[in-house]
Amino acid sequence: MVSFPNCKINLGLRILRKREDGYHDLETIFYPLPVRDVLETVRVNELQFYPTGLPIPGDPSQNLAVKAFHLLRGDFPQLPFVAIHLHKHIPIGGGLGGGSSDGAFMLQLLNNQFQLGLVPDQLMVYAAQLGSDCPFFLFNKPSLANRRGERLEPLTLDLSSYSFLIVHPGIHISTARAFSLCTPSAAGPSLKDCIAGPVTDWAQSLVNDFEGPVFREYPSLQKIKQQLYDRGAIYASLTGSGSSLFGIFEKGKADTGGWDPAYRLIVVP
Repeated sequence: MVSFPNCKINLGLRILRKREDGYHDLETIFYPLPVRDVLETVRVNELQFYPTGLPIPGDPSQNLAVKAFHLLRGDFPQLPFVAIHLHKHIPIGGGLGGGSSDGAFMLQLLNNQFQLGLVPDQLMVYAAQLGSDCPFFLFNKPSLANRRGERLEPLTLDLSSYSFLIVHPGIHISTARAFSLCTPSAAGPSLKDCIAGPVTDWAQSLVNDFEGPVFREYPSLQKIKQQLYDRGAIYASLTGSGSSLFGIFEKGKADTGGWDPAYRLIVVP
């Protein structure tokens, strides 16, 4: 069985407070984009994992698609072993949620392929155990996210009349390090109020709290953001803690010419 996990961007991100459990309460708006990996499972006699496409660093046992299998098999010991083929297209470590999407889609795929009978609310519980962003990819619609990112409120937000340009500079930014550089604050307007205004106003109102400290550590990322505006972006931002940035453009006007050849560019027309 085959599925196509997609990425997300963050339209604003506010770090509100640090919690007693060490995590942070935050507010962000997840917006799904049709940039996709390919995930395939075939029934076999022992668990296998075959990555292709973009290199996937680290221990394969820690891949969220593999962890999703083990999570379900803990409660469904009858779940057959599978060969997992994951073709990576979504840039890794760029704040686009590709790994979280792979894990969430794996839960759905196994539930459907082997008729486990899990309903959406049950899948959400499993997804939250995989990671804070994973539940969003089961819902996969524009959402206001709170707490660690797992509490979701659907939003009426349609940006299909715009084009997007994602710029991935190939820098890996530790999320834990990025959080450690931020000073939480609940002051300021809610992101929900900000996105209620026209997209042309977002540059003045919609903020990502990671940008200040991350840009100080990586000045090249701030330059990319300015390049996006110089090339006509209506709104540009770091997504998540980075290192990917995106620009929202008038339809068909996302400019891919003249960028540093070391950057990976993805256009959503």
